Amino acid sequence: MSSTLKAQLAPLPWTEILVYWVLSFGSHLYSFYELHKFSKEHEAGLERGFLLEEGLLRGFKRDPSDFEWSFWTGWAKKSLLWTLIGHGAISRLSSIFYPKFRVPALTIYGVLAASIVLGIKGVGVLLLHLGLSFSVAQLRKPALSWTCNLLLLCTLHIQPLQEIQRGWYEIEEEYYLLLFSVAVCGLRFISFSLEHCWCPFNRGGVVQLYWLFSYTFYHPFFYNGPIITYKDYIEQMRRPAEESDRDKSAFSYFVLRSGRIMLWWCIAEYMIHVMYMHSIQSNETYLEILPPWALGKHFILNTSSFCVTGGLALALVQFFYVKYLVLFGLPSMLATLDKLVPPNVPRCVSIMYSFTGMWRHFDEGLYRWLIRYIYVPLGGSRHGLLCKMLSTGLAFGFVCLWHGGHDYLQYWALMNWVGVLVENGLKSFFAISFIHSMLEQNFSAAMKRRCVAVLSAFSTAMLILSNLVFLGGLHVGRIFWKRVFIQGWSTIAPPMLAFLYCFAQIGLEWTSHPP
Repeated sequence: MSSTLKAQLAPLPWTEILVYWVLSFGSHLYSFYELHKFSKEHEAGLERGFLLEEGLLRGFKRDPSDFEWSFWTGWAKKSLLWTLIGHGAISRLSSIFYPKFRVPALTIYGVLAASIVLGIKGVGVLLLHLGLSFSVAQLRKPALSWTCNLLLLCTLHIQPLQEIQRGWYEIEEEYYLLLFSVAVCGLRFISFSLEHCWCPFNRGGVVQLYWLFSYTFYHPFFYNGPIITYKDYIEQMRRPAEESDRDKSAFSYFVLRSGRIMLWWCIAEYMIHVMYMHSIQSNETYLEILPPWALGKHFILNTSSFCVTGGLALALVQFFYVKYLVLFGLPSMLATLDKLVPPNVPRCVSIMYSFTGMWRHFDEGLYRWLIRYIYVPLGGSRHGLLCKMLSTGLAFGFVCLWHGGHDYLQYWALMNWVGVLVENGLKSFFAISFIHSMLEQNFSAAMKRRCVAVLSAFSTAMLILSNLVFLGGLHVGRIFWKRVFIQGWSTIAPPMLAFLYCFAQIGLEWTSHPP
């Protein structure tokens, strides 16, 4: 076991852990309070800029500027929530009365639901991609399958095709739904193709095509994931249906999980009713008029400045986390009721203290997909440092391309790649026998853990910066960097790193003693 892992597992006095909890929780509340005050002070200006709308509760305004949340909640009200309920009903009825026909029933339902929502032309695009990917996979050449599927994904960015597809729909949101569906299904086509190339199925082509249809059009995962590999899907779907003596436990799970999803939805809506973080981050004027860095002035003013800007950063990443608890939570619940094993829902970002941990535990399905189909086939850590760097870099490059390949995504992917390499480099450095022996002789296990938390605080700061670039674009990341690390290097950065140290200790404690 490496010294780093030992340090993570080393226990600390309960009073010290309590202090970290109090400081972490208190800093969140105070930062959010400062951001709330700033939001209310500039509510009139934001409303004049058409950045706010009437809230769900009388007397409250609502910030609808987060595209994903507004997009998916709008579609949920319009049709997706009802089609997901229909999936649950079809799955339950077929499991009770015709268990042998459950998979074909769900497949037919998925195709029909997609046709109703996306239209015949939209489903036709998916079927064209499916047919091409399936045909190339029969050649059992991974390189050809990758080339085919990457070209299919690139068609999403061809301007003439975009204009043609936009013409099929009356509103832009309908085109975006097709775009997201094709992108997510592209991951499924790659999964099927590579699994077939590596381990050719003994069944005939019709049976393969049947399972590919089932995998592609499985309705809970169809539009937005989470991602599950083709191998896992067919293995889990082929499991014999359990007896109905567990109906009561399934009902209890459904009630409890639905309650949790509703709670997450309420928290997300509450956040955009009391903190207008997305409207603020989308407008450089408001970013620039956040309380200025009071260099050389009273420490309380510096702390207040940190709390407003820190509150904006925390609010953005925390909302992103809560949003995906909802967006992944409902499909995962339905998949679990279908006896599938979906990826775990995202882990709280406030206890993420490394780039590696963020990738492993936020979107677990995408992480497993990248490891299985890109990182390991390219050699991973088995063939030396250069191979590991190349495998990691290509994995991040693919994620950048899959998300759209925009300039800010390129910077985000590069920052994550460098962050993962630096963390792995430090881990390898501390594992050197001489360094390891020196640390063992001069530092207690508890002190080593504190040193790890110090390093993790710097890693977390860069992780937050990369997330701000991903969520808000280059201008948000640039302003955060300038105001925290350039203008506030002596007044703002130190208290921020101190609080991030507390966050890291909570994350280490969570890792050491998971619930």
